[in-house]
Amino acid sequence: MKKSITTALAIAAIVTLTACANSSPDLIRRGDAQTMSSIQDGVVLSVRAVTVDGSQSGVGGVVGGVVGAIAGSAGSGVQREQNVLGVLGAVAGAAAGNAIERFSTKEDAVEIIVQLKNGDRRSIVQAVGSEKLAPGDNVILVITGGKVRVSRAPG
Repeated sequence: MKKSITTALAIAAIVTLTACANSSPDLIRRGDAQTMSSIQDGVVLSVRAVTVDGSQSGVGGVVGGVVGAIAGSAGSGVQREQNVLGVLGAVAGAAAGNAIERFSTKEDAVEIIVQLKNGDRRSIVQAVGSEKLAPGDNVILVITGGKVRVSRAPG
């Protein structure tokens, strides 16, 4: 029974962390809907692939620690040994949980260098979306609440 609870907790943690990892430019957050954004016109100078490092909010470590403690103390034997194994399991589980969280929240992204119509240049890093941009493309920078995304200019 304890093994099935441990497995269920681990699966729930991975699913939760993976669901939090999306920052696609094709996904608009609920809070940004029906909000006016400012737009700037520009031209793409360069695009290069980058990786956005995963986050470590601590959720992975906490869940991993709990799962590890349960798994470590689940064996039979002397209570003292079970306690030691529980602590060791918690430490190992926390380290594994942090690593899983960091790996599952890592994203493929692009760094886009844009020259604005006024001559200023901007660098924007955004998750890979459905639009593939290339140097020379006319684009718009959509700025909403301090967040910027680059999209192909209409028409």
